[in-house]
Amino acid sequence: MIYLYSFIFCGFICLIGQLILDNTKLTPGHVTALFVVIGAFLDIFGIYDMCIDIFGGGALVPITSFGHSLIHGALESALDNGIMGLSIGMFSLTSAGIISAIVFAFFFSLIFKPKN
Repeated sequence: MIYLYSFIFCGFICLIGQLILDNTKLTPGHVTALFVVIGAFLDIFGIYDMCIDIFGGGALVPITSFGHSLIHGALESALDNGIMGLSIGMFSLTSAGIISAIVFAFFFSLIFKPKN
């Protein structure tokens, strides 16, 4: 049943994103930033952790989980290291994803050529 819940959650996030793109003049970059901020906002109040408990890995796949990871790491590190922990902890949970995105983008830019 958890697979169905995960699929429904991810599909719902994609549906919201597509509706925003179809019915507004926002670009995909705007929608991505909006979802990251929404994920961070939901994590501040502990709502996104409840979503992860209910929907499992399906809540960790969409871009909203990036905002959740940024704030979650920052708040955990702030408890240990004070105000400096906010900036340190923000990238502790997301560093692997950021580094791999940079490395893969670099190698793909060497291999593929833009059309125009």
